[in-house]
Amino acid sequence: MEDLEYLAIIWFGVFVSSFLAKRTNLTAVLYFLAFGSLMVNTGILPVETSPFIEGLSNIGIIIIMFALGFEENSSKFVQGIKRSWGIALFGAIVPFIVAYYTAMYYWGDVKLALMCGLAMTMTAVSLAMISLRSEGLNTSNAARGIMTSAVLDNIGSLALVALVIPLAIGESEVSITGILSMILNVFVFFGIVTALGLWIFPSESPGKFMHRIPFIRNHGVRDLLMLGEFGTATLGILLLGLVIGIISHYFSFHPAVGAYMAGLILKKEYFHVEKASQENAYQNTKHVIDDVAFSWIGPVFFVTLGTRIILDFDIIISVLPETMVLTAGLFVGQIISALLAARYTGHFHWHESIMIGFGMLGRAELAFVVLNIGYVEHAIFTEQAFYTLMFTAFWLNVSVPVMIRLWHPYYTGEKQLALRYGNCRISLSREKTTEEDVGIPVKFRPTLIVHEGFADQWQADRTACTWRKQAG
Repeated sequence: MEDLEYLAIIWFGVFVSSFLAKRTNLTAVLYFLAFGSLMVNTGILPVETSPFIEGLSNIGIIIIMFALGFEENSSKFVQGIKRSWGIALFGAIVPFIVAYYTAMYYWGDVKLALMCGLAMTMTAVSLAMISLRSEGLNTSNAARGIMTSAVLDNIGSLALVALVIPLAIGESEVSITGILSMILNVFVFFGIVTALGLWIFPSESPGKFMHRIPFIRNHGVRDLLMLGEFGTATLGILLLGLVIGIISHYFSFHPAVGAYMAGLILKKEYFHVEKASQENAYQNTKHVIDDVAFSWIGPVFFVTLGTRIILDFDIIISVLPETMVLTAGLFVGQIISALLAARYTGHFHWHESIMIGFGMLGRAELAFVVLNIGYVEHAIFTEQAFYTLMFTAFWLNVSVPVMIRLWHPYYTGEKQLALRYGNCRISLSREKTTEEDVGIPVKFRPTLIVHEGFADQWQADRTACTWRKQAG
């Protein structure tokens, strides 16, 4: 009965938070986190989350990520991965360096510094994606860049966990077998997802080999979803999302990653044979999924995440300098590294690159797992280091919806922002008009859009400045 009381409190908080979010024009995630922190610090919700609430929270983030994948276009997602490798790479290296050297400066312990760097490397995609969705940007190029780089970052995080934790807790050597096993897990899991999307789910599987398999060549996921006429389509796709999420867990990924991939490979044509009925069935199912994910089950995850922020006035004062330095360093370092990587390795526009930089600020759930390993299981973190990282993660997570909301009018072109150097002007916001409307010469247009390599993209920016200078 106690668990139901806690759930009632959480749902009341979700209701109030959603109302306040609409009244204040801020994303509800910010209020969910604040409500969870308020409830745990006033003693209304327990410090140790019960298994029931924890389980519901895990289901919430799985459904959220499934719903986000369900809205995404799979072909555009694959294209996005090709553009996002630099964001994942530099967006992980810079936070690691900042956290490592900050920890070395204040505490002077190599093992502690390694764990600090590892904890602050984990990027949270859920906060960014929900915040972008509240702004109507969840299928934008920036959202796609954040999500795809987060998938790559997740793979890199697993590699760092395999490498750094054995060193930090004092094991004699890094397990090569463990690293190879992790790499194998990555290839096998994404191979399974690819096989499901290309050959298993479609009713007519491409390729001569698949046509030789009796059942698969004539049946697909549509046969399961066509049972939606009996009210089971929503249950069917949620089951698929949960099963693939469980499979991803067995391959050392967070189940939410598997759920996102499951939503990604489900297509509208799977919902009915007739195109007119496809749209209705798809939209009806999507409405139910969105309601569950963003209104009553999904928010439990963010409220529960907020309950991890335990505020103690004496501790806050004692770690205030360290928290301010680490938060500022990570804030600046993460944004600059991610936006420059997005611009010069992913060839995103400036307004998209800046949004990606803001979206990469959040620290993921895996960061709290690392904190638990370092503080509770192996006592590597001192109390000051632990709370410094906790407060830093909190402020970075809070900054995600705030910065996305602040940048939104510049992203959409409602407001304009530009850098000027002499006669050179670089527009950081979306231009109000297209290239054709402002009369950019045809010979310049290709150089302003897509380029190969860092040097070419840099030359593109110089070309834009040159043309604007000539145009007066």
